Parts: sequence; C-alpha cells; structure tokens
Amino acid sequence: MATTTRTTSSAARAARPGYRCSECGWTTSKWVGRCGECQEWGTVAETAAAASGPKTVASAPTRSVAQPIGEIDVDTAQASPTGISEFDRVLGGGIVPGAVVLLAGEPGVGKSTLLLDVASTTARAGRKVLYITGEESAGQVRLRAERIDALAPSLLLAAETDLGQVLGQIEATDPDLLIVDSVQTIASAQVDGSPGGVSQVREVAGALIAAAKGRNMPVVLVGHVTKDGSVAGPRTLEHLVDVVLQFEGDRHSRLRMVRAVKNRYGPTDEVGCFELTEDGITGLADPSGLFLSHINLAVPGTCVTVTLEGRRPLALEIQSLVVASPLANPRRTTSGIDSSRLAMILAVIHRHLGARLTDADVYVSTIGGARVTEPAADLAIALATLSALENKPVPVGTIAIGEVGLAGELRAVAGISRRLSEAARLGFTRAVVPPGTSGPAPAGMTLLPAANLAEAVQRTQQSLLPQTRPDA
Repeated sequence: MATTTRTTSSAARAARPGYRCSECGWTTSKWVGRCGECQEWGTVAETAAAASGPKTVASAPTRSVAQPIGEIDVDTAQASPTGISEFDRVLGGGIVPGAVVLLAGEPGVGKSTLLLDVASTTARAGRKVLYITGEESAGQVRLRAERIDALAPSLLLAAETDLGQVLGQIEATDPDLLIVDSVQTIASAQVDGSPGGVSQVREVAGALIAAAKGRNMPVVLVGHVTKDGSVAGPRTLEHLVDVVLQFEGDRHSRLRMVRAVKNRYGPTDEVGCFELTEDGITGLADPSGLFLSHINLAVPGTCVTVTLEGRRPLALEIQSLVVASPLANPRRTTSGIDSSRLAMILAVIHRHLGARLTDADVYVSTIGGARVTEPAADLAIALATLSALENKPVPVGTIAIGEVGLAGELRAVAGISRRLSEAARLGFTRAVVPPGTSGPAPAGMTLLPAANLAEAVQRTQQSLLPQTRPDA
C-alpha cells in the first residue's frame, strides 16, 4: 500500500505543470510576472511538464548512406567569390554554398549598402539573388540601389516581414544567394513573441538555416547589435550560423572594417577595409593612405607606427598635443586610443624620463578614424607626446614600433617583419624597434634597436630629459 502511494505521489509530481517564458524559453516551477532571464513582463505562462525520457525513440530513414571521408565530394564545398575582394578576403575566398553568414553592426554603419553592393555584383555575374528587406520598403531600397549603381536584372527584391512569406519567396524564385535584412524584423505566426524576441529570432534563424542546408543555398543575415556591441538575440544564433562578421566604423569617418569573429570555412584574423562615400562603398586594398597626413613633413607632436589588423599591416599616424592646463586635474583626452593605456604611458614618461606632465593637458588622437587596440603603438604614443612637449618633430621617414613596459623597457611585438615591410613600401627609411628584432631589415630601411624608452628618444634625436615646459 505504501509503495502504491509513493508511486502515485511521484507520478503527480512528474505531471505537475511548470511555467515557461514565451520570449526566451526560461522555465520556473512557480508563476512570476517578470521573466528572470530576459526581464520581460507578462511573458511567463503555464505549460505542461514534458514527459521524462527521450522524445526521439527511432531514427528517420537516412537521406544518404555514410561514406568514407576520403570519398566525400569537396567540389560542392568550394567557396564562390562575391566579386567584392575585401569582403571575400574576410570570408576566406568567398561564400561557400549552403553557408549561413551573420553580419552584425551598429545602425547606420553601412551594412545594407555593403550587402546591396554584394548582391548586385553577384547578380551581374549571372547568379540569381533574392534580397529580403524587412526594415525598409522596396522603393527605398530601389532608390539606394540607383544611387550606388547596384541595379541588376538578376537581383530580386521583396519587402517581407513574415517568415512564411519569406520561405514562399524562396520556393518561388529558387535563388543562388539569399540576403535577409534583417533577421530581427522577420517573425513567424506559429511562434509567440514579438519580432526580434529571443523565441522569434531562434525560429526564424532555424528555418532559414534549414532552407540553406537543404537547397545548398548561401544565406547572409543582417543582425542588430546591443549597446555593448554584441549581437542582439539569443547566443545560440551565433552558434547556429557558420560565419559571424562584425561591421565596424565611426559614422563620422569614411573608414569601415569587416572582421570575422567566427568562420568555419576560413581564417578569423583577416580584416576587410572599405571606404563609405555618397556614391556607395568601395574596398580599400591599400588603406594606409587614410591614416597618414604628414608622411613627408616634419611636424611636432606626430609619430607613425604600423599596427596589425588581423594579418594586415596598416601604417597609422599618432598625433599628440600638450598644453599648459589651468585645471587642478589636467585633461587626458583620447580619440581612437585607450585612455587607460595613455595614462600608463604618461606615468612611464614622468617616472623614467623626468618629463613633467602633471600640470599639462594631453590630447592624443589617431588619423582617419582608426582605433588602436594593440600595445605595439605604445612607443609611437610616447614619442609623439614627447615631440609635442619639446616642440621638436620626429625625423621624417621614421616609424616607431614597440610595447612600453612599466619599467620603461621596450618589448617585442608580433609580426614585426610584416610591419617593417609595409613601412618600407610606404617610403619609411628608419625604424625604432625593440632589441632582438629578428630577420633582416627590408631594403632601404635602417633598424634602430632601443632597449628602453630613453634610448628610443635618443635614437630619434630628441632631448633625453625635457627642459622646457608646455606653452599656454
């Protein structure tokens, strides 16, 4: 009798309903008014508990028989170029048939313009492209296409926000490339939740991925980003797609960069550079010119370095301005440079070179809207600041590469040979580098090894111990 009672009690507990959020799928044993995961109100509803044990008990008939790995046909997995060289560089040579690419970026950065250019170039190559726009009307996209000269007979355009209609367009047109702008604006009538919600994004992405794999059709999805720059929607979206690209750039600058965050078919250390103009977006095979303004002029407060964006070396000019400050707490203002990194470099200059900057405002900026995130630019920042302080220019044709440690020492950086080759190609003849730099110097370039910041200052013919104060 006791055994029967315990069994009945266990069955009752197993059949007890739970509560589930319709937006993100979060579950709880008690009803709450606000989801504990996505923080949405009124989305938690009662649902019956799922039966224990696996739901799939028998496998469906296989569509193809397993083959030895050496006999698998690789021709269907070859990348097909889009015709946009910088875009293909990041993808690893082009888009693989059946691949799903997620392109994320801030509003207004140029995602739609780039993909419309990709769509028109692919269509002009004789392939059929279906462009689904969910944020704009078909007329608005047509006007942009006319402005950037992206009209092509094989480029099909449809304004849809319903997932069923999108799948119907795919069945009717059978495209060679599908572009959806954006995945957050498409919704399914079979799933609860508003467009852009976690459950809707998961359903839309799953249906489009299934269509891509079943038809061997490449798909490019446009994704929104959150305030911190990450892709909006569920994290599983980034795991489901094959390639995740990040489209970056300051809307007040012409420079745009595409980085691969995830790529199953190519490298993740490549960067594509573009220039956004009124007439559209164009690839920059040699973007260094955007970041240099005084390459042949001796201007105080400037110094050139070479950074690595992925595997691509980019010559970058650092500018610094040092002026007397009337404030008790002098300003430390940066543009394109980490402010905490600048504070550390100024502390090293003050401690090891005796340069007094505690009563001076220091402004440090990059040229062309570029952003410096690697420590290889530390030496250039320090030399530019000392040049501005002493009002003595760094000699023309000199670049500085190296990380500055807290003890004032210079540390080696990765990819030094590629950096020096790029500098030599641009006409630089002298390079201040950390000691032990391996490999011969490029033709026409002289290496100036420096063990610490003081030696680097001497190599650039500046005063070792600044004697002057910044002018008001």
